[in-house]
Amino acid sequence: MNAVLAAQGTMSMGVIVIVYALLFGGLYFFLIRPQRKEQKRVQGMISSLEVGDTVLTTSGFYGVIIDITDEDVIVEFGSNKNCRIPMQKAAIAQVEKPE
Repeated sequence: MNAVLAAQGTMSMGVIVIVYALLFGGLYFFLIRPQRKEQKRVQGMISSLEVGDTVLTTSGFYGVIIDITDEDVIVEFGSNKNCRIPMQKAAIAQVEKPE
């Protein structure tokens, strides 16, 4: 009788391990993997910035990059040449390359 109960306990423990493995595998493929893919895309976009590119900031402003440093960019907004604002590269949401 004890052997039957021990076998059932071992079997149910194996099922629990499989369920947890499937749960963590699903979390990886639905949450972690897409987030890493998006991070790589954003890093590639930021690393390809050049002077003269038109950018869309996270606040919704369009501007043209006029200078780039290691962590910051200086963006010129509108046709007024006096409206130049330094901002972090992380504040850039989208980049358009000039043709």
